[in-house]
Amino acid sequence: MDARPIAVFDSGLGGLTAVRELHRILPNESIVYFGDTGRIPYGTRSDETVIKYVRQDIRFLMTFDVKLIFIACGTASSIALEAVRSDAGVPLYGVVPATAAAAARASRNKKIGVTGTSATIRTGAYRRALKLIDPDIEVIETACPLFVPLVEAGRVSAGDVVIETVAREYLTPLKDAGVDTLILGCTHYPLISGVISACMGEGVTLIDSGREAAREIAGRLGQADMLSPGKKGETSYYVSDSVEAFTSLGGMFLRAGITGRVAKVDIEKY
Repeated sequence: MDARPIAVFDSGLGGLTAVRELHRILPNESIVYFGDTGRIPYGTRSDETVIKYVRQDIRFLMTFDVKLIFIACGTASSIALEAVRSDAGVPLYGVVPATAAAAARASRNKKIGVTGTSATIRTGAYRRALKLIDPDIEVIETACPLFVPLVEAGRVSAGDVVIETVAREYLTPLKDAGVDTLILGCTHYPLISGVISACMGEGVTLIDSGREAAREIAGRLGQADMLSPGKKGETSYYVSDSVEAFTSLGGMFLRAGITGRVAKVDIEKY
């Protein structure tokens, strides 16, 4: 048993969708969440910049004596995970392997679509992971750079002409290609899963990267006898920009109010 907290970070608020899943399946675990809201989005940055940011994020989170770090960011997982693994000193998890495995299990026709930031798609991380599982899988990828800013602006509802127009532009090639499974390769995207599902049509299974990675972490903690004993865990939140903006929007991602501590941190010090 291990009562130390789980650390989770993302370039903004999207990682809160993964935190929501952790709250559901691991209610006794305490969580330290860092949202790098002052430097969002990571998806438009160079690989060198993303790796620099992730190293700073890890150094900050390691000050809390955490038992693992979960990179709940598709871009950071795709670009930086292997480069920074030795920096952590604790187990480090990303979103790609568990998500690819879930998509491969779900697909019936072996045509899998991948959505993500421009940086995530550029790395080809999901393509490589899927091909390792089954070389016969056909992978169709599309970058969706406007999804993150639209989600962070609250433009997430069915009937919103802006998000629906953007979704159709991005997703029509995937629909036309006949994919039966679609990876939501950014933890922001579950907030527009209704819009995405409506655009893709019936019969297409959406794979939530944050949810799949959270489930993997729960399984690994159980196997290693590192689950937290006792009472319900607590969650603390840290951001690199406005606390007020995070608190206001965070509830949309968690589907519940932000009840834990929220504080601003100068991430450039790390």
